[in-house]
Amino acid sequence: MRLLLVEDDADLAEVMLKALSDVGFVTDHASTGEDGQYFAETGQYAAMILDIGLPDVDGLTVLMRLRKTGLKTPILLLTARSGWRDRVTGLRAGADDYLGKPFEPEELLARIDALIRRSSGQTDPVIAVDDLHIDLSARSVSRLGRTVALTASEFRVLACLAVNRGKVLSKIDLAEQMWQEETDRDLNTVEVLIGRLRKKVGASAIQTRRGHGYVIP
Repeated sequence: MRLLLVEDDADLAEVMLKALSDVGFVTDHASTGEDGQYFAETGQYAAMILDIGLPDVDGLTVLMRLRKTGLKTPILLLTARSGWRDRVTGLRAGADDYLGKPFEPEELLARIDALIRRSSGQTDPVIAVDDLHIDLSARSVSRLGRTVALTASEFRVLACLAVNRGKVLSKIDLAEQMWQEETDRDLNTVEVLIGRLRKKVGASAIQTRRGHGYVIP
């Protein structure tokens, strides 16, 4: 799945991007509030990580602007401020969660996982589709109790369909979650990945809605 990180500290951003990439997330990075707002308004993201202390427009202003446009993307605020009033201000401005600096990458990943699950109505990290079990936190898949080996790209597609269970996603929707903003997106690759997934998890797990896209019913 695709995330947006808005963080001006280059060293911290590098650490976060690596941690997110290591578990399979595709993450776009903006280092200013204006760029972050533009990315958020023009891209499709499973969640957004937004630093409050940005060099041009502060994160709270960006947050309030985005919520006024009706953007529903889950947003995790980052800040070095430790006061409870700052946390309350951020949450009341429309943030879904709040993480103080410094933090461990594992906590960041756990909070992002929880945000994505809640936004899709999933309370359990494991999504069961008949005999197929998709563990969003462990990034693992099993069928009939046996582990199914998936590539990172295959898991991203399956996870995206799983958290949107019942919703038809087009090839463009899936491509948006597969590649970063500046990357050329090959829709044929999505079709190839769907074909490979069906061989591994069962043809009936992912259904085609001709002319519209794919869905896990």
